[in-house]
Amino acid sequence: MSRLIVVSNRVALPGENRPGGLAVALLAALRERGGVWFGWSGRTARRARSGEVHEQQDGNIRYVTVDLDRADLDAYYNGFSNRALWPLLHFRLDLIDYDRATREGYRRVNAMFADRLAPLLRDSDTVWVHDYHLIPLAALLRERGVGCRIGFFLHVPVPSADLLMAMPDHTQLFSSLYSYDLLGFQTRRDTDRFHSYVRLYGGGRIVGENLLEGPDGRRFRTGTFPISIDTENIARQAAAAVSKPAVRALRTSLEDRMLAIGVDRLDYSKGLPERFHGFERFLQRHPDQKGRLTYLQIAPLSRTDVTEYRNLRSQLEQIAGHINGAHAEPDWTPLRYVNRNFPHATLTGFYRTARIGLVTPLRDGMNLVAKEYVASQDPENPGVLVLSLLAGAAQELREALLVNPHDLDGVADAIATAATMPLARRKERWHAMMEHLRKHDIQAWRKDYLAALESA
Repeated sequence: MSRLIVVSNRVALPGENRPGGLAVALLAALRERGGVWFGWSGRTARRARSGEVHEQQDGNIRYVTVDLDRADLDAYYNGFSNRALWPLLHFRLDLIDYDRATREGYRRVNAMFADRLAPLLRDSDTVWVHDYHLIPLAALLRERGVGCRIGFFLHVPVPSADLLMAMPDHTQLFSSLYSYDLLGFQTRRDTDRFHSYVRLYGGGRIVGENLLEGPDGRRFRTGTFPISIDTENIARQAAAAVSKPAVRALRTSLEDRMLAIGVDRLDYSKGLPERFHGFERFLQRHPDQKGRLTYLQIAPLSRTDVTEYRNLRSQLEQIAGHINGAHAEPDWTPLRYVNRNFPHATLTGFYRTARIGLVTPLRDGMNLVAKEYVASQDPENPGVLVLSLLAGAAQELREALLVNPHDLDGVADAIATAATMPLARRKERWHAMMEHLRKHDIQAWRKDYLAALESA
């Protein structure tokens, strides 16, 4: 079995509290095969020390991280990755920052990563690169003589070919993906959109099922690999979390009312203004249910130095204040809006407490909150998931109540349906989704991807 090299923007270093399912899966793969985890250190260095490499060993895993200076971080991460690629890949052409300097900084940092990584690689290695921060990395490694097998997995959505084509120098950027041996996407819809781009604007052609050829004749494969969660672990965690003080305090504060919960990073792709308005429409369209349901939205702040995110925070505060001002009673606040993080174990306890999970992004590659909500439920009294059709998870969790997040009446009626759904129907829907999540968990995802990469 070849050595595995994982490359990602950030590295889950030993001793760090990084409980995410992705880190669990990648660490399991690295322990199984031995190898290296390479990426940005998370530190900002002085210009003279940019690119400095740090190494540490833990068992058979070697962690190699690189510092970035402030200018490179602003161009590569805050700039092109998050102000150009992120909105583009989430269908938001109106929010793209087309600054040429950040595009050049993105390529410069990827080239520096390639310079630091290439000497560590052997021809027998298998390299697995993650996400939109590192699109050109394989092409840059190939330029440096690296011939080993290299795969890429995109965690976010793929927009239509016409939108990808709107990025300046799109061919130079996206054709660099042709240097990978396997490109993995979240859904078949994403895979098909990428195929369309290659055929229409990328200078390549479709040779066979999931087999593509670039203009230089090099062939590469694509595949659909929906990312998932550590299903059984989350189920155990949620069952244990009901005794945590924060979870008990939440239940007490509800005073026998039902709870609807949303947990999202504060980001315009998550559709939070639309969700708030959908909840307001629920209160208006279903006055008989008024006072029976409390909606808790947890939205930790992110990218607070980006203007669009500061504006979004202000907008949500105004909408929440309007809803509560119009509908609250002396003993009931319909919408609780919280901008702070909670430990993951506590969140699973909140999910288990909630009769309704609201997951209504405008676009999402997958959305693991939807899967975690399902896995956290009490089998004897499961809640109901209200899920956006535009999240990748909707391709798998078909027993959820699927909604268009822009259709406020539809969201409102789905909340009402979830709040009144009989126990037998709730159980039937939950069992179907939970059976799927047990079979297709995070470990199955990484094994499926690596098996496909090995045979690519």
